[in-house]
Amino acid sequence: MKTLLIVYHSMTDGARQMAEAAARGAARESDVVVKLLPAREAQPDDVLQAHGYLFVTPENLAAMSGVMKDFFDRTYYAALDQITGRAYATLICAGSDGENAVRQIDRICTGWRLRKAAGAVIVCTHAQTPEKILARKVIVAEELARCEEAGAALAAGLALGVY
Repeated sequence: MKTLLIVYHSMTDGARQMAEAAARGAARESDVVVKLLPAREAQPDDVLQAHGYLFVTPENLAAMSGVMKDFFDRTYYAALDQITGRAYATLICAGSDGENAVRQIDRICTGWRLRKAAGAVIVCTHAQTPEKILARKVIVAEELARCEEAGAALAAGLALGVY
């Protein structure tokens, strides 16, 4: 049995919706245990015990969220040289771009020597004013379907031994 760890942070609910959609997709795979954890709760043992990872974060000020960064800070050295070759993917909830958050996570995963299983899914909310940026997000069904597919594909790869 393989474990897919989905770690997420969400202040305005968009990234949480995306993470839950990915978890639903991954749960279709009966040979994979899906562990969905808020970044604040995820610990080094969660990282070490998983066979694959899905990192889900909003992009804040052209960067991954501070809470997601804290997750990586708390787990990076405990997992270094122990998770080499495992698969990962990334989902980003962005107001306009999302690419820099992807680059940051890719760089960390390069240090961990993880295998990128797929290109990042970036959901753009187009929130550009303080009111819209801070408002609760509602991710549309088409975008949630993309997140669900990403979770399903990563779980299928784990179950088949591709990753």
